[in-house]
Amino acid sequence: MRDYWIEKLYECSKKPYQKYFKKNEPWNIDKTKLMNYPEESLGFKLGSFLYQNHFDIQEKLEDHDVIHVLTNTGVSVYEEIGMQYYLLGNGKKSLYLFMVVLSGTVFYPKRIKYFIQQYQRGKKAHAFYYLDFSKMLFMPVQTIQQSFKI
Repeated sequence: MRDYWIEKLYECSKKPYQKYFKKNEPWNIDKTKLMNYPEESLGFKLGSFLYQNHFDIQEKLEDHDVIHVLTNTGVSVYEEIGMQYYLLGNGKKSLYLFMVVLSGTVFYPKRIKYFIQQYQRGKKAHAFYYLDFSKMLFMPVQTIQQSFKI
């Protein structure tokens, strides 16, 4: 039941967040085009991630799915929260991130060890959350992960 409520909160907050807080330009690419990138590239891996999870690219939120690919984070509700802990550890600070971390901690107190582990993983990595991933789609995922110690 708590997964349902967290997902509803996300759905209600996604559109205003995209419209009022995300100032970046949409990538103007779809997942079928991503599958034409080289197999080890970020673009191909992103396309594969989207297909495997039955997702489409969300305008102005493309980076979110890239972070999933780079950190090998799953898409369950608690893993999504864990990814925000990872980003917090990596240095990202935003109102949205703090809201997810706070609500996630309240709704999933038994996952606190996992959340702390993700935070520590993020701290160990070089800061990468701010990169323009749209310019890195041809780069091999492994190269990005090694360069930033992800």
